[in-house]
Amino acid sequence: MELTLVVLIIIVGLTFDFTNGFHDAANAIATSISTRALTPRAALTMAAVMNFCGAFLGTEVAQTVGSGIIAAPEDDSGLLLVMCALIGAIGWNVFTWWRGLPTSSSHALIGGLVGAALAASATVHWSGIVDKVVLPMLLSPLVGVALGYVLHVSILWLFRRSTPRRTMRRFRMAQTVSAAAMGLGHGLQDAQKTMGVIVLALVTAGWQDDFSVPVWVIAAVAAAMAAGTYSGGRRIITTLGRRIVHLDPPRGFAAETAAAAVLYTTAFLVKAPISTTQTITAAILGAGATRRASAVRWQVARTIVTAWVLTFFGAGIPAAAIYLVLHAVTGL
Repeated sequence: MELTLVVLIIIVGLTFDFTNGFHDAANAIATSISTRALTPRAALTMAAVMNFCGAFLGTEVAQTVGSGIIAAPEDDSGLLLVMCALIGAIGWNVFTWWRGLPTSSSHALIGGLVGAALAASATVHWSGIVDKVVLPMLLSPLVGVALGYVLHVSILWLFRRSTPRRTMRRFRMAQTVSAAAMGLGHGLQDAQKTMGVIVLALVTAGWQDDFSVPVWVIAAVAAAMAAGTYSGGRRIITTLGRRIVHLDPPRGFAAETAAAAVLYTTAFLVKAPISTTQTITAAILGAGATRRASAVRWQVARTIVTAWVLTFFGAGIPAAAIYLVLHAVTGL
């Protein structure tokens, strides 16, 4: 039973990572596609490659997710808990993708872990959730908005005497770099969350003693995310790239650069699992607001923020329900 559960968790974990890739593909490329800096296929290919490379840049966030969110029971019920958490997160990802909502796969996963843990009467590290999840969740969008706004204002001032056509052409070229940086940051941040859950399962089963991430886990997760990203989530790409605010190349460059800076800082310095979706969405809002506040479609933004708030519950409640059903059926 233990071997079966671990194998299932790895399979379900990689499935979650695939849904994370196609759900969050828009994070890296929506702005580049909407400004026509890159074609959709070229953008998806580049994002997939950068996602794969980004997954190998660090494991600090993975260790935070694996050890700092919950303490799963060290038996088959703990493995069942982890599997149900992943299923709850996958369900929320698929639902929000279908609705075209750019929600956080990271927070869906954490919500699933907490919901299943509460149903299993397992330990939840609330202090770690506050420090590593809630505070970064609140601060990263604010920093994204501010940095996106400041960067675009700086661009407007620096290029105020430049020829508009030449400036737009240059920033379309620059967006290739900023989109690549965003894709790398997405792989760095989001791939590590699935790594952390798989390692949590390995530790729970007693197959390893610490939360270090084996190379085979990194490679498998990186490949699954890259494949999901390449398949693309066009519904969310449309929402991020066109429905929130009209973007031109300078605004797209400012938004991507701001979001990438936040992703790298939180991954390497804070070691916190922040949402790439929230960060890029906030940066787009900040860059778009430099034109005028009315240029932002605030009704769409409010819908997105509401979905952000509901993410923990949308993944956690199904995860808890699935755990209770399977626990009753299997006796684990």
